Amino acid sequence: MSVSPIRDRRAERFEATRREILDVAWELVRANGLSALSMRDLGARVGLRAQSLYVYFASKQAIYDAMFADANRDLLDRRRALGTDADPTAALRALARQFVEFCVEDPVRYQLLFQRTIPGFEPSEESYAVAREVLDWGRRVLAGVGATDPADVDLYTALIAGLVAQQNSNEPGGDRWTRQLDRVIDMYLAEVARSQFQQ
Repeated sequence: MSVSPIRDRRAERFEATRREILDVAWELVRANGLSALSMRDLGARVGLRAQSLYVYFASKQAIYDAMFADANRDLLDRRRALGTDADPTAALRALARQFVEFCVEDPVRYQLLFQRTIPGFEPSEESYAVAREVLDWGRRVLAGVGATDPADVDLYTALIAGLVAQQNSNEPGGDRWTRQLDRVIDMYLAEVARSQFQQ
């Protein structure tokens, strides 16, 4: 006779409430901006007093930290869903397209992950570990096209982040800048090949 493990219902309720708080926090920042997150408004939306939120998160910064990890886990899951392409150039194009789409579909999430819009916010080591996995994935794909020099990685990051920033700042929901992605990748690959030839 097999015995089912005893469920820790208290822990399950605690985690469910944490998840609800995070979901509502995302709703609020998407509606009002990252810096407008208020513990009072957040508590009211989830049916808790503001001070009761501190049972679930030590501070407002801890909520931002959990959101940071949450968003990076989403990006990492999307990276994993891409799989691996035998053609390194196709893999790079797919990675770049996915990243750009991820960033422009939710500009507030993009701000939290890639811009310093919250004064004093630094992700915890635990949350940043997820971001490192995302970065390492990108480095592996870049290495596939021969971009292993840190300067080449920085150039790629600057080019792609520049497209996203222009799109989110100047034409949210459009594609004026993001439709240049293939041209930017072509220029980047030509530059990486040129610099390798000169070595």
